[in-house]
Amino acid sequence: MISCHNLTKRFGPLLAVDDLSFQVEPGEVLGFLGPNGAGKTTTMRILAGFLPATSGSATVCGFDVDTQSIDAKRRIGYLPEGAPNYPEMSPRSFLEFIADIRGLEGATRTSRLDEVYGLLHLEPVLEQTIDTLSKGYKRRVGLAQAILHDPDVLILDEPTDGLDPNQKYEVRQLINQMSQSKIIVISTHLLEEVDAVCSRAIIIAHGRILVDDTPEKLKARSRFHNAVSVKLVDRSQLDEVRGGIESLAEVDAIEMDSNSDRLTAFPANGQHPLGAITALAIAKGWEFSEIHQESGRLDEVFRTITGGANA
Repeated sequence: MISCHNLTKRFGPLLAVDDLSFQVEPGEVLGFLGPNGAGKTTTMRILAGFLPATSGSATVCGFDVDTQSIDAKRRIGYLPEGAPNYPEMSPRSFLEFIADIRGLEGATRTSRLDEVYGLLHLEPVLEQTIDTLSKGYKRRVGLAQAILHDPDVLILDEPTDGLDPNQKYEVRQLINQMSQSKIIVISTHLLEEVDAVCSRAIIIAHGRILVDDTPEKLKARSRFHNAVSVKLVDRSQLDEVRGGIESLAEVDAIEMDSNSDRLTAFPANGQHPLGAITALAIAKGWEFSEIHQESGRLDEVFRTITGGANA
């Protein structure tokens, strides 16, 4: 596992990481969330052995990242922010260099390199110099070096930064596949990424943990949890529909998006208004072009939690 105890990091007067303690078990994908300057990248650099902590301790697979750093790093694949590479090298020469450093030899080396080229679709650019690659390909080369030695732990700082939607989907599928046998820690600003790949999320601000929970339980904190959105076929019925839905006991409040003519009904405490709204629509003969129940919005929860911390 990854285990952090009272982890603290100071840069002069700046307290970047403030007494963090958490554990990550095998099979977990932990999303590390927070506003810019929250301490996410600093914490990940400490876990990866790139920065020493000012105080506290961290272990990876039982090895202290400070006093047993080589043993810990053997078990870590790290993708830093910005995916720094050697720009004059080609992806092939760079990844062969990484294979040398990681001690891969013989048939294992060859098969692992070929597998990683395929997983990240690097074949078309293997002979180009890295400085000529797009941002998306550079990011994929960075991810390739992190997974090349098939580590037990992956620490990924913004792994899909710069990728187009198709590439993001492929990388997220790869993360989901690898998560069955690895510990994965991901820092991201993309809340849909938390939904797509994370089994757990930690939100930090000012170097401190504010929330540690599953994405589902975080969404349940949203005022949109179990809210129902509807869009009418006949706009002339809008006032009637709004009044009818608002009168339901299961509904606490109604909001309308004037740009899309979409009504959102927020549930009264603990209620699920979808059934009541559907039954009322059938009884009144209302036609909806859209109707759906929301699970909750992580962006709203994130703003509420981090905004409160800033206040």
